[in-house]
Amino acid sequence: MEYSIMHLSKMAGVSTRTLRYYDEIELLKPSKISESGYRIYSDIEVDLLQQILFYKELGLELKTIKEILTSPSFDIMEALYSHKEGLLEKRAQLDLLINNIERTIESKERGHKMENKDKFEGFKKELIDKNEEKYGSEIRERYGDKEVDKSNAKVMGMTEERYVEFKQLEKQIIDTLSLAMDEGNPKGEKAMKACELHKKWLGYTWSFYSKEAHRNLGEMYIGDERFKKYYDSNREGMAQFLRDALVEFTTR
Repeated sequence: MEYSIMHLSKMAGVSTRTLRYYDEIELLKPSKISESGYRIYSDIEVDLLQQILFYKELGLELKTIKEILTSPSFDIMEALYSHKEGLLEKRAQLDLLINNIERTIESKERGHKMENKDKFEGFKKELIDKNEEKYGSEIRERYGDKEVDKSNAKVMGMTEERYVEFKQLEKQIIDTLSLAMDEGNPKGEKAMKACELHKKWLGYTWSFYSKEAHRNLGEMYIGDERFKKYYDSNREGMAQFLRDALVEFTTR
């Protein structure tokens, strides 16, 4: 079948402006242009748009989606199974959070005291699941299943106070790194302070600590684009700066 841009827009629930933008960046081009100059889409484009929306739902950027869809190794059936698995994991995370909220509401309405540790179960589980999804295979290969499982158990065992401290410390590290970058010296006092905070932050989840492991983690921050993106999304070059600072910090 053939679809006009208006028809496809209504069917997929996306704006015509979005479809035009996808055409401009060559993410989703129409199968042809009519004699009147209108974009015409076929079933092939419908399937591709479905894939784009799936990947967007999983949090991928359009640039990354384009690289995936244009790759010679792209297999639509394999992608569909992958989407299903990802969405089921996401649903499980949401179900856990919903359950947590429902228990909190029930405790408030009935005047029952809900244990503080239970209030954060969903958030801690979501944190573990996200880390496993993004970095699990690499971390397990580097440190082994036993250590990763110990780390996950440590997260699940966090008290409310520890969990709040953990999240606050995460922001403090970024802020301190940014100040250190303003100085421009990865061996400076502020950079070493950021590394000390980073070491403390690892203590909330790591079941062990060694300078070598800390230094190796710094190498992963620049060697793996997913780790690199986490820091560079706060400030360009932050991952490299932290790695350089960690080299100094762990060899002192």
